Amino acid sequence: MIISNRRITGLTADVIAELVAEIGPLWHERHQARLASRQRKRAVGAGAKPRLVFVDRLLATLVHLRHGTTHDVLACWFGVDRATITRAVGEVRPLLAERGCTVSPDVRRSLAEVVDHLGVTGKTGIIDGTEIRVRRPAAGRKDRDKFISGKNKQNAVKSMVVTDDAGRVLFCSPTKPASCADITHARQLGLVKLLAEGPAVEILADAGYQGLGAQTGGRVVTPPHRKFKKNAPDWYEEIYERQRKAHSSRRIRVEHGIAHLKNWRALARHLGRREHVSDTVQAIAGLLSHQQITDLKSAR
Repeated sequence: MIISNRRITGLTADVIAELVAEIGPLWHERHQARLASRQRKRAVGAGAKPRLVFVDRLLATLVHLRHGTTHDVLACWFGVDRATITRAVGEVRPLLAERGCTVSPDVRRSLAEVVDHLGVTGKTGIIDGTEIRVRRPAAGRKDRDKFISGKNKQNAVKSMVVTDDAGRVLFCSPTKPASCADITHARQLGLVKLLAEGPAVEILADAGYQGLGAQTGGRVVTPPHRKFKKNAPDWYEEIYERQRKAHSSRRIRVEHGIAHLKNWRALARHLGRREHVSDTVQAIAGLLSHQQITDLKSAR
């Protein structure tokens, strides 16, 4: 029932089958290594067998990410203890995050691969930052203020998303505290160097990335600067608004891609530990991009 209904996991049965085949052996390998890494009185594999097989662990993680379902509810659903679900999500979520986004059937993971893919295909890339609300750090912590977003005045983390001109997610970065500026985050990810030394591509961005165009040889296109701050002529206002709207219309697809990410309830607001939010963001981005490319192949 869970596998056959896309509304429950957000994924089709074919994609779930591919996930089982891809990360199932990795989970089993790490599970065996963990059992063999500590002193034991019994041989590895002896004793009671796990009540939750890997497929159920994967499904529980997918439902948790898609709908934000609590571990207590999932424990009742799968007939196990709450600690078993917590352990299962903690084991499967990093494996999903490590997969990265599916740029094409044979290209995945890094920002450098995304830039090369855009250069080879001649497609336009679009970048934007998105914020996810998190719990406020405890009083007295020295880094308590760095999670406060200057834009929304809320405690949040930030991730940079790259889509193509159709809004398909190609890359989602690890998270940074929301006080980090969009342009600073892009520089820390090495985007400037990749564009300056890489293939000739066009990257659309909003005003938060103004300045990258000069550093990348014009490869990053941002909205036009406003030349008149006061008493602008009417003819200039008309030209400026036309250019601004034309740029906004071209880069709106990245907002659609981010909206698809936020449809997964775990990203609407992260209520868990902040240490896990980066894995959660990258796991969901990888799952969404995998489903998007599968839908694209099916439509052809």
